[in-house]
Amino acid sequence: MTANAKTAGGNVRTIDAGGYAVQIGRGLRHQFAAHVTMAAPAYRYAVISDAQVAPLYSDALVEALRAYGQTSLHVIPAGEAHKTRDTWARLTDGLLDAGCARDTTIVALGGGVVGDLAGFVAATYMRGVPVVQIPTTLLAMIDASLGGKTGVDTHAGKNLVGAFHAPSAVLVDVETLTTLPAEHLRAGLAEAIKHGVIADASYFAALDASLEDILAGDPARTLDAVARSVEIKLEVVRADEREHGRRKTLNFGHTIGHAIELASGFALLHGECVGIGMVLEARIAERLGVAGHGTAGAIEHILARAQLPLSRPPALDAEAVLAATRLDKKSRAGAVEYALPVRIGAMADADMTWAVRVDDAVVREVLA
Repeated sequence: MTANAKTAGGNVRTIDAGGYAVQIGRGLRHQFAAHVTMAAPAYRYAVISDAQVAPLYSDALVEALRAYGQTSLHVIPAGEAHKTRDTWARLTDGLLDAGCARDTTIVALGGGVVGDLAGFVAATYMRGVPVVQIPTTLLAMIDASLGGKTGVDTHAGKNLVGAFHAPSAVLVDVETLTTLPAEHLRAGLAEAIKHGVIADASYFAALDASLEDILAGDPARTLDAVARSVEIKLEVVRADEREHGRRKTLNFGHTIGHAIELASGFALLHGECVGIGMVLEARIAERLGVAGHGTAGAIEHILARAQLPLSRPPALDAEAVLAATRLDKKSRAGAVEYALPVRIGAMADADMTWAVRVDDAVVREVLA
């Protein structure tokens, strides 16, 4: 635990995100409303969730929030395919219909899609209202809910329309992971593994040792992993809030990963695509002499133990994936930039940019 993290009441860990706090604990959902209203007091509360999460957790949250102010619930279909400008428009229209004004706090209850969408709604509604993130998936807990990136997908790629809008608080109850399908838990582990690769070899090794316990739902191991991943992401974000430098390292695995997501029509989970992207991008790093031999193998080993895919699906055309990388936000002047590892725990800092331009021919080789 870093100097910015502390244990409160023996059951909740509080991590300072610089401007807001991340609270992580077991059973924290029973105090969600109190934490929301302390972090972002409002006249109205608008809970945004999806069709999978809302039936599990929204009733209790909405009822509790109504003790503090007028509260409405806005439910969207589940899945990446619905993270669109059309859904954003329907949500903002729903807020207007509910009478929400600038004295409203948005509460994002769900996974990464809900967090990104609700955050973008909050960033743009009435030119900006507060948002509290309540992530219910591992992926959202350790990645999507943190750092203030919000947005929606377009036909050309993921998250191409969006804004930076930091939450007022992030509230994590690791017990919500007990209702998460196993494949989504494994997909979330891809992001945790990524944090080990980019910043902490000891954490990478600890994840490898505790994978079976985390996949089996061990609450203590899970809480430790969530807390360390949150610390790593926030350390990176605090150093570079607008992604001009070190924050680019968080993109490891995502350039090819996002391309696979897009080319497959989002047939694979985000974490599954990131896992494939990490393997292939580590191979790129080895081919370019950026990473030492065995880096890609170490990543493959832990991803295989987490039962995640390791290679491009054979039915997915390699040229389609390559073309999709050029649509990525990290494309500059016609060339695609990659965040590449030097070894487990350290990333390449090419000319102080934390990104390496890679020729299409090299990418084509690893895709093949």
